[in-house]
Formats: sequence, C-alpha cells, structure tokens
Amino acid sequence: MRQAFARSLLRLTRWRVVGTVPTRGVLVGAPHTSNWDWVAMLLLTWSGGVQARVLIKRELFRFPLRGLLRVTGGIPLDRANPGAAVRALLGQAADDEQFLLVLAAEGTREKARHWKSGFYRIAEQTGLPISLGFIDGPTRTLGFGPTFHPSGDIRADMDLVRAFYSDKHGIHPDQRTEPRLREEGATPTE
Repeated sequence: MRQAFARSLLRLTRWRVVGTVPTRGVLVGAPHTSNWDWVAMLLLTWSGGVQARVLIKRELFRFPLRGLLRVTGGIPLDRANPGAAVRALLGQAADDEQFLLVLAAEGTREKARHWKSGFYRIAEQTGLPISLGFIDGPTRTLGFGPTFHPSGDIRADMDLVRAFYSDKHGIHPDQRTEPRLREEGATPTE
C-alpha cells in the first residue's frame, strides 16, 4: 500500500524517478535545500518498496510531528552529541538485511562551507555501501546514482560524489552546498 501511495503521489505531482532504490546502505540525500526534501526521500524509497530510516534533528520530535516522524522511520538525532544514536544504528545495521539509513549530508537547508562527514564514517564503521540519492528541482527529477564502499581515500571518494552531484540543484539551488568534507583539507580557493 505504501509503495502504491508513493508512486501515485509522485506521478500526480509530476516528479520523475530514475534509478533503483537500494535496500541496504547509507543513502545520502542531497542537495538538501528544503523541508520538502524529507518527504521526497520518503516517497522515493517507498516507491521502491523500501522503508528507510532517517536521521532528523531531535528538536522536530515534538507534538504534533513526533508520531508522524517515528512512523515514517524518523530517528531523533542530538546534533550536539550524536554518538548514542549512531551506536544504536550500528547495532541495527549489523542485524538487519534491509537496513537503509537516509542522511542529509549537508546537515542544514542553508548554504554551508562543508558537508557533515557522518555518512562516510557510518559507512566505514558498518561496512555498508554509500548510495547517492538526489533531488533536482529544475528538472523535477528524484533518484539514485552510484553506490560505492568507502575506499579510505576521502578526497578520491568525494571526487566521485562531487562529479555525481555537479548537475543536481535541489529545490532551492541558491542554498546548495558543494559536496566537500572538512576532512579533505583545504580547498584550492581557501
């Protein structure tokens, strides 16, 4: 029922879906430029028959949203102390064959200097692959790109990520953050 609902709603709203929904891994949802990105990633994963888990800042887990967020796979994240949530997720990932965790790597809907590296570290610690999901407002396209295992060479892995997202703009393109991790070191323009 969830899959049919998601497919119908995406068709009704004229969003085109490309790629195949991964069933296991860490799914990067980017560019993260709107509150609607959460809804889009849910519909995208549901359309492929997958119930994803989504890390969401804990401040949103208040009435009236708390129940809705939990039912749809939301996991509260204390951004000042993410360790507890991440440790619990590591245990779940080991026990569940269909474990898909969605993260907004930008960590905010506003333009920033760097992405957060949690998606990369979680993938390294769990052995899960990283899948690249996207939202492109100008073309009204949602979908999935490459899936890869972190190589340990952060810059090389992020070059792959940057190449994929180079033509993906989000819903509000002016708020898009270039895919770059602080751990990569100085950028040529810094």
